[in-house]
Amino acid sequence: MPSKTIKTTTAAAVLALGLLASQPAHAVNNSSNGEAFTFGVIGDIPYGDAEIAKFPARIQDINADKDLKFVTHVGDIKNGSSVCSDEYFSTIRTQFDTFTHPLVFTPGDNEWVDCHRTNNGAYNPLERLDKLREVFFNEPGKTLGATMPVKTQEERGLPENVRFTQNRVAFSVLNIQGSNNSLQPWTGLGETTATPEQLAEVDARTDAALDQIRGTFADAERRNDRAVVLMTQADMFDPSLLAAATVNPEIMSGFREIVAAIIEETNSFDAPVYLINGDSHVFAENQPLAAGSPWLEVYGQTAADNLQRITVDGSANATNYVRFSVAGNSDPGADVLSWEKVPFRS
Repeated sequence: MPSKTIKTTTAAAVLALGLLASQPAHAVNNSSNGEAFTFGVIGDIPYGDAEIAKFPARIQDINADKDLKFVTHVGDIKNGSSVCSDEYFSTIRTQFDTFTHPLVFTPGDNEWVDCHRTNNGAYNPLERLDKLREVFFNEPGKTLGATMPVKTQEERGLPENVRFTQNRVAFSVLNIQGSNNSLQPWTGLGETTATPEQLAEVDARTDAALDQIRGTFADAERRNDRAVVLMTQADMFDPSLLAAATVNPEIMSGFREIVAAIIEETNSFDAPVYLINGDSHVFAENQPLAAGSPWLEVYGQTAADNLQRITVDGSANATNYVRFSVAGNSDPGADVLSWEKVPFRS
């Protein structure tokens, strides 16, 4: 079983139960005891007609894993060359509703950022983002599938950004996008540079992400949590972009502030930090900000050795989900998180 190598050294502490979703300063606490638990992650699925046809069966495979506490879809519910239609969104929402576990979903770039493309329907991406929020986030503070309360940034217009805790592990799911966090021009609409409305959206969403990241770590520190888990669509360390980014770091400029905040918070947090993402479609487990990493030069940052990153398979590789196991409080010598790929049956 692949597993991370960093171990927490913080002492156990008892976390008070019953935090309410209405409390603006803190994430929702869903823990009822100190027992071990598991959760599942998928992303960049379904891609294309064949995978769309298989998607209901994929969901049932995940549903059959009865011990999962929740499931996260880290974005991209379609490929990058298909139409971003209302009908398609509705179809996927209907399928999401068949999850018997709580489902946390963060949008991917294929369903809004890249919808300006002619073969996607030449939509205004911001209009598509509004539609996604209408279809998938119509009940802010609740997950899809089975209901699990989560703290959202609904008050800032981002109901998709959510936080919650399970057994002294802080989870933070963030709308951070591919296509350089949505800074690439909307060429399908005839644009050659980012528009003012596009830049305003990126600024607002990035500021919200930064605040949520900092708030997640502040709460985790206050509660003496055992780990922080961040989840995004964007692969901010996409290996296929490293060579180009080394020559021209500006192609990753949309992530610079976010990476800087993750490094700062990771280095001040006395426990492991995990980043789970999709976007690049190939399973990976590494420490992209460890000392000596070329990404440190790209982003102009110091190292963050305690950050472990896991990329889930997607697109044609989306033949499995990743099951994460969280150790119980009574096993302080164990890694907080371990993981394995679980193949779909068909």
